[in-house]
Amino acid sequence: MDKQLVYTDEDLIERFQNGDEQAYIELVNRYRDRLMNFVYRFVNDYEQSEDIAQETLIKLYTHKHYYKKIAKFSTWIYTIAANLAKSELRKKKSRKVTNLSQMSTQEKEYELPADQPDIDQAIESEFIEKRIQAAIQKLPLHFKTVTILRDIQELSYEEISKIVDVPLGTVKSRINRARLQLQKELKDLR
Repeated sequence: MDKQLVYTDEDLIERFQNGDEQAYIELVNRYRDRLMNFVYRFVNDYEQSEDIAQETLIKLYTHKHYYKKIAKFSTWIYTIAANLAKSELRKKKSRKVTNLSQMSTQEKEYELPADQPDIDQAIESEFIEKRIQAAIQKLPLHFKTVTILRDIQELSYEEISKIVDVPLGTVKSRINRARLQLQKELKDLR
């Protein structure tokens, strides 16, 4: 009976800390896409998201012994990714360089085939998703961070509290205030 063992993230990081390179590969496979999605919500740029997710995984490799079992592994890795994303946002804000290729029209032209009613719904869904993403981007960084962690990454309030290093009550308050701002911004979508 050759049964595949499923290790927890904490088991894998411990194995990796003890020299098991295969455990690192498993952690990368588990977290690569999650980190990309998480970071994209901050920077709103696919290539930059790839770079930051890659940098996070490199830090995991080079700083593996900094992880202590007092926190969940996911909390630790998301903290690294969030810090790198915030640093990139600060750099981006100070640079404020206009990319000429992005100055072209942002609106896509759609040709709609006559016999496909699902196309309207797909376009509307894409429009709504872009509006929500744009509204999230407008939030102050401290609101954006907790909103992404809670509503997109679906982390617990406790994990978010550890990642952003603020009390649990502050996390709940920020999430509530961010949701209120998003409701105001998106009220016409109802």
